[in-house]
Amino acid sequence: MLNNYLIALVFATFCCFSCFSQKNKTPKDSLPVTLKVEKKTRRVKRKVIYDPLRPAKATFLSAVVPGLGQAYNKKYWKIPIVYGALGTGIYFFITNNREHNRFRDAFKNRLAGFSNDEFFFDAEGNLLEEPRVSDDGLVRAQRLFRRNSEVALLVTAGIYVLNIIDANVDAHLLQYNIDENLTLAPHFKLNSFDRNTTDLGLTLNLKF
Repeated sequence: MLNNYLIALVFATFCCFSCFSQKNKTPKDSLPVTLKVEKKTRRVKRKVIYDPLRPAKATFLSAVVPGLGQAYNKKYWKIPIVYGALGTGIYFFITNNREHNRFRDAFKNRLAGFSNDEFFFDAEGNLLEEPRVSDDGLVRAQRLFRRNSEVALLVTAGIYVLNIIDANVDAHLLQYNIDENLTLAPHFKLNSFDRNTTDLGLTLNLKF
């Protein structure tokens, strides 16, 4: 009888130790099959080297050859615009200047006593009794076309100057610092006294 009690006690003790060891032991099934490792990738920022002479170079190139400064700044799409604007201004200047010279030559011939300028003839080359344009008309035409040619010349010169300014400004903006170390951005913040309202402000970040 005593042996039975001893056997039962030993068996019960063994069961307790077995349960305790199984409780502390981690089963293989509880281990994760795959481990996800999150890698924080850092964006490599390409640092632009500031060239203080770049705006001067672009300005000089555009002054020598219009559009060359835009090509230096790699703004190739602006080159047709520059030449189109300059070509238009030059075209109007040449056209108005030619018309001015035409009426001036006719007026000089009449002052010299000749009546053989182009306005004394019709479209078929027949001589007219009265000229198609009077002397006063020749004077007014000279004033009109001279003023138009001067305006065209001023506009062309202005386009040339704008071409230089544009190249200079583009050269500055291409090296403009847009790094996040220096930012000015709006922010929203909950009001600590009234949770239903928010405060709007600006944040200036300076990172060294």
